[in-house]
Amino acid sequence: MNTADVMTRPVHTVEPTATVRAACALLVDHGFSALPVVGPGGVLVGIVSGSDLLVANLERGAATVAQVMTDSVISAPLTATLSELASAMLGHRLHCLPVVDARGRVVGVVGRGDLLRVLTPDDDVLAGRVNRLLTAYSRTSRWSAEVAGGNVVVAGPFADEAERRVVTALVRTIPGVTGVELRPVVTTDRTD
Repeated sequence: MNTADVMTRPVHTVEPTATVRAACALLVDHGFSALPVVGPGGVLVGIVSGSDLLVANLERGAATVAQVMTDSVISAPLTATLSELASAMLGHRLHCLPVVDARGRVVGVVGRGDLLRVLTPDDDVLAGRVNRLLTAYSRTSRWSAEVAGGNVVVAGPFADEAERRVVTALVRTIPGVTGVELRPVVTTDRTD
C-alpha cells in the first residue's frame, strides 16, 4: 500500500494571490488543517496552514496567501509507503502532506486521519462506536463491547429482557455491525 491508496482527492488548493479571507473560508468550510498553494499548472509552491491564517487574521497585516504561506514544503510522491508517510509527518510534526506527481503538480493530500484509517482495524473502530453509543445510552460504562468480523459481543449486566432488546436494537443501528450477541454478567451486591 502506498500514497496513492490512502490520499484524499480531489485536493483543494489555493494560489498565492488568493486572499487570506478566501483561504480561511476554504479551510473552515472543509475542515482542513492546511491548503497546498499552487502556481501555474498546479505545481506546488507552498502550503498555508490554519495557524498561518490565524496569525494573519490576528495581525491584520497580510492580505494574500503569498504573504503568510510557507514556501519550503515537504511533500510526498505517489509511491511513498505508509511508513515513509508516517515518518515524514511525525518527524516534521505535520498534520498533512501534499502529494505531488513526477512534475511537481499537486494530485492529493495525505492527513494523519488518512493514515489512521488504514492502520486501525475496522473491528476496533466498530467496537469504539458501539462502546460510545452504549455509554451514551446508559450514562455509565456498565457494558463493554468486543468485535470480530463485524459481530459484536456485549458483556455486562442487563436488568431484564426489555433492556436486552433495546441494547441489541441500538447496536444494530451502527453501520458495519453484522451480528449481536449479549453475554449477561451477573453482579452480586453483597451487604454483610
